[in-house]
Amino acid sequence: MKATCWYGKRDMRVEDVPDPKILNQRDAIVKISSTAICGSDLHLYNGFMPTMERGDILGHEFMGEVVEVGGGVKNLKAGDRVVTAFPISCGNCFFCQQEMFSLCENSNPNAWMAEKLFGHSPCGIFGYSHLTGGFAGGQAEYARVPFADVGTIKIPEGMADEQVLFLSDIFPTGYMGAEMCDIKPGDTVAVWGCGPVGQFSIRSAFLLGAERVVAIDRFPERLRMAEGGGAVTINYEESNVYEALMEMTGGRGPDSCIDAVGMEAHGAGATYMYDRLKQAMMLESDRPIALREAIMCCRNGGTVSVIGVYGGFIDKFPMGSVMNRSLTIKTGQCHVQRYMKPLLERIQKGEIDPSFVITHPMKLEDAPRGYKIFSDKEDDCIKIVLKP
Repeated sequence: MKATCWYGKRDMRVEDVPDPKILNQRDAIVKISSTAICGSDLHLYNGFMPTMERGDILGHEFMGEVVEVGGGVKNLKAGDRVVTAFPISCGNCFFCQQEMFSLCENSNPNAWMAEKLFGHSPCGIFGYSHLTGGFAGGQAEYARVPFADVGTIKIPEGMADEQVLFLSDIFPTGYMGAEMCDIKPGDTVAVWGCGPVGQFSIRSAFLLGAERVVAIDRFPERLRMAEGGGAVTINYEESNVYEALMEMTGGRGPDSCIDAVGMEAHGAGATYMYDRLKQAMMLESDRPIALREAIMCCRNGGTVSVIGVYGGFIDKFPMGSVMNRSLTIKTGQCHVQRYMKPLLERIQKGEIDPSFVITHPMKLEDAPRGYKIFSDKEDDCIKIVLKP
């Protein structure tokens, strides 16, 4: 089969690789109908995630048709159309029983590796380095889905791939980012980053009752899309974000702030140059510019929700601001399986059509070009969907 493979920093290739096979009784093999390049895949593309190996198959947002199931899978059969959650979760452990699926204790065979970096291991993840299990991803013609009885949702007839594909990751992630804000009627929510996850955070905040959402980015096409979702926008290259938010909120600050940027945040001034230098010297793994700003802007007693991906260690963290102003920080890889059914129901009711975020439908063999234009912000690219 054809698959998108990682061969080093900014070196993606679509190659012939062996077809996946059933390895465990709870596996399923899915023939991919749609897959996507996620913003967090760019951290792999740009060389910021450790433990990648040449030839690793990428991709954690995918859906398709079940073609084979292991003997332990009782809720799926060949011919079922499914979306696959990016966290690989057993459904039985302490955390899965609490619906904290991205913390599954049984799905990461390289847990020892993650423990050295994080203290404890998260779950296994499709196509996202050997730190999270080394599982082959879904930017391919076929994929093996471990614990398929827990990690998939069946899609009703008549719904297009483009409506439901993002139940695999970015819609639940954006929704969880807004949900962690504990939004009350009348709240103002500020969202840093208007990439795909940020776009879903904006719309999810409104679904959960926010009165006003302020979206912060620098790319006109992203800001336009945010405005299309009802947000007020700030271009951080043209305005001082802190001053603009204080003016909008009568000096109090937003009730909640969502960091939908993560480790490759862009900024200006001395702090940004400090982070770039430390990262280049391998003295700091992530650039927490957006996170610092979100903390400083959030109102006293407010919540900072962090759904942008961070991989390691950050510097100049404003812990004094967090502690002295009674801020709450909530974060986590999304517990996707918790959200798939309720969000599918919202789509079916017409409350949201996730396909709005797609700007570039492409063929699987065009994946290397897709990575480049997505990473380099060319051609007004916001979200790429690949068709095998």
